[in-house]
Amino acid sequence: MSEVDLRRLVPRVLTGERGALDLLARACVRLALRVARAHRLGDADAWDVGQDTWIALAARIGTLREPARLPGWLVTTARRRALRVLAGRRREVLCARDLPDRADEAPTPEAVALNTERRRTFWRLAGALPRRHRLLLCLLADHPELTHTQLAAELGIAVGSVGPLRRRCFDRMRRLLVAEGLCG
Repeated sequence: MSEVDLRRLVPRVLTGERGALDLLARACVRLALRVARAHRLGDADAWDVGQDTWIALAARIGTLREPARLPGWLVTTARRRALRVLAGRRREVLCARDLPDRADEAPTPEAVALNTERRRTFWRLAGALPRRHRLLLCLLADHPELTHTQLAAELGIAVGSVGPLRRRCFDRMRRLLVAEGLCG
């Protein structure tokens, strides 16, 4: 919707003219959708940005002093809301339950070869760790369900020492993997 249309439309909304609010809402959401899609948001997120932008405008429509500046305000508001959605994605962590079920798909030969090589390299590097760290890695790999109490009993250490031992083990392993160029 052009500035001229908005200049005429906002006063009509403010006087309560029938249908003017619907026209303004459509124009607002249409503009916000374009902005959201320019930020490469999917349909659901783009519609959320459009709706949030409209809600922000509806809350402020009575205080609007310069209708000609409305398109710029809408674009800025939609852009800020789209950027918030994108920032929220960086904090999202996918869980296995969020991934599609691929149990019926057989792994490709390349995937099998890569996994085999990764496993081989990991355990080769683990061989350079102190005995207690190797044992901890074996327990975690073979029995991920073990609690700290159970790990402590298997390792012959105090329960409160499991966390620090695990952290030191992982730090050493990470350094070895980085030195091999496998982790960064």
